Amino acid sequence: MKKILSVLCVTVPMSVLTASPSHADELSTIKERGTLVCGTLGTVDPFSFLDPGTRETVGYDVDMCRAIANALKVKLQIKLISVDARVPELAQGRVDILAANLGYTKQRAEQIDYSDAYFVGPSKLLVRKDSGITTFEQLAGKRIAVVKGSSAEPIVRKMFPSASIISFPEPTSGFLAVVQGKADALCASELALIKMQRQAASATPLSIIANPVYVESWGLGIRKGEPAFRKTVNDALTDLERSGRATTIFNTWLGDGSPYKIKRSFTIEPIRD
Repeated sequence: MKKILSVLCVTVPMSVLTASPSHADELSTIKERGTLVCGTLGTVDPFSFLDPGTRETVGYDVDMCRAIANALKVKLQIKLISVDARVPELAQGRVDILAANLGYTKQRAEQIDYSDAYFVGPSKLLVRKDSGITTFEQLAGKRIAVVKGSSAEPIVRKMFPSASIISFPEPTSGFLAVVQGKADALCASELALIKMQRQAASATPLSIIANPVYVESWGLGIRKGEPAFRKTVNDALTDLERSGRATTIFNTWLGDGSPYKIKRSFTIEPIRD
């Protein structure tokens, strides 16, 4: 009896990550309901964050979800979720789609499906300017901060085997560790590092090492076993790219129309391993 119970305890959580019969046709469910429920973080400017003026969640991810909802001719409902809850919220049917800084990894792709890449960006290393660190080679034996459970964590461990890898619950903790000299570098998305660099300003001058640690593709998260919904989402993204609206959304939040002035160097296309 004890052996049987132990097997059940292992296998039940895995079943949560598969499509349930109640969501056999997500596309029809969404259209009948008349609402697309999009899970997003709500704390990551400029992707999804609270507009202090309107008190509404806005950003690049929100605009992408709105474009999908418009393609489906349904209303958009934004649901704020945490990083750890992204996959469980989707798998358990509490959201229809994820637009939540969801970098592609093979491990995640075993649990959920991804749309085509709607954002592609490099992850780099942030260091104190007075450290003199400008190359990867100088980080041998140093302390590198990463966000626990992020796609950066296993990559950094592999790229810097002699370094001491320190995991933090969120990027801000890693940033403070670098500022306070408790870590020599922080690996995060270039955009996040730019914001941190500006935040520190002249108080603690920081530098971003030019070479990327890796380039990450973000997709919209979709439950497994929903080919019709996934195709509809990808068709909507393709239309955004062809019409130029994807570029407009990017420039509004990340490009020339934003404080970041980042150049869009990608097009929406399928994610490749």
